[in-house]
Amino acid sequence: MSFDADHLHEECGVFGIFGSSEASAHTALGLHALQHRGQEAAGIVSFDGEHFYTHRALGLVGDNFNSAAVIGKLKGHIAIGHNRYSTTGDTLLRNVQPLYGDFSFGGLAMAHNGNLTNAMTLRKQLIDIGCLFQSTSDTEVIIHLIALSKQSSVEDRLCDALSRVEGAYSLVVMSNNTMIGVRDPNGVRPLVLGKVGEALILASETCALDIVGAQYVRDIEPGEVVIITPSGMRSIKPFAKTEKRFCIFEYVYFSRPDSISEGRNVYETRSRIGAQLAREAHVAADVVVPVPDSGIPGAIGYAKQSRIPFELGIIRNHYVGRTFIEPSDRVRHLGVKLKHNGNRAILEGKRVILVDDSIVRGTTSKKIVNMVREAGAKEVHMRIASPPTTHSCFYGVDTPTRDQLLAANHDVASMAKLIGVDSLAFISINGMYQAVANINRNNANPQYCDACFSGDYPIPLTDAGMIATGSQKDLFSEVKDV
Repeated sequence: MSFDADHLHEECGVFGIFGSSEASAHTALGLHALQHRGQEAAGIVSFDGEHFYTHRALGLVGDNFNSAAVIGKLKGHIAIGHNRYSTTGDTLLRNVQPLYGDFSFGGLAMAHNGNLTNAMTLRKQLIDIGCLFQSTSDTEVIIHLIALSKQSSVEDRLCDALSRVEGAYSLVVMSNNTMIGVRDPNGVRPLVLGKVGEALILASETCALDIVGAQYVRDIEPGEVVIITPSGMRSIKPFAKTEKRFCIFEYVYFSRPDSISEGRNVYETRSRIGAQLAREAHVAADVVVPVPDSGIPGAIGYAKQSRIPFELGIIRNHYVGRTFIEPSDRVRHLGVKLKHNGNRAILEGKRVILVDDSIVRGTTSKKIVNMVREAGAKEVHMRIASPPTTHSCFYGVDTPTRDQLLAANHDVASMAKLIGVDSLAFISINGMYQAVANINRNNANPQYCDACFSGDYPIPLTDAGMIATGSQKDLFSEVKDV
């Protein structure tokens, strides 16, 4: 098991560009920058003024969009792309986005980051009236609602469809000579606007703008629909206004550290979280060691605040691909060190503060602690740069069921005993708010979505099955591809 296996998994990444002679190449680069948001599959759909072209495949962007032959077939001045981490539906080729359909008004492709919390209810209603579903993705529900809409224009059909859905979503949609970006009314999932030359870009994060040399223009606002055509860009807000609830875990883990999210640099924000953690839960020690790579900014902030040396006590091997199938228990145990290894020169005889972004099941934390102790650490104190994860997310993040969440079933003392540390502490929810935005959670306006820590779900969980299973992947039954 790699250290990443016990983290909350990213939602998905979307990218779209309008008005570029190299639209598909720019989209492939953008997806490379967003690879951290989904590693299971990737897809691109392009349009050249007459025809749509598509390439979708399982695996990483670099494995599937790495040749001039592939990019050359994706012709056109408009392209949208998607990196997938499945939160609804298995990792099947038919679930890989962007999804595409032929409508009475022409073709339409859609890439979605997020999750619809009434998708099961809507899907059953649509099947009852004769709709045929080709995937198990919740995104296809929107496709069918667009097809059934009585509105005339593509944008009106899309808004009509979205008026029936609940949940978190950032969408990039492409139709004939049109690209549309939409963010859900609560703004849970991110979406930004950029520009390179005369071309306009929509992307999940600003790091995807940087890779193509684009300028960040602004964030798409919650509930905003932007329509980009050859005539330019215009914006509408067709949905009822509600409170903004941007996902605070974007700052803790999901977003790339070099991105700017809602006007805040993610790296600097994580460093401030680490500093606040040191103020709240300091312990005497000799070194501060991050759990790579996600714990690094927080550990730097902790070290600066506590004035304890920051050291790379765990070394990550960045050149290891997918872990091989281990033939024995002994080799399987050794396989833990394929990607990470304790740095004995730093750890031996030391009192160590380990900083990580979160604890989910706790299985990986236990392995990390064992590794540090085997490298000679005298004491191991773990500090977590987020509050205890006690609830499942239903807004586009794949989380275990509550019975598998360590913090939902144990207090901090018993968690510390289970993972084998001398002490364990988490940043408080209010401390996290202070570090992120210098506000108090109790009177914050706007407040963030922190449901995974608090159980305060800002969007209704209409599909009862979601609450019962606690897993978005259980929403729809699967028919396996063979």
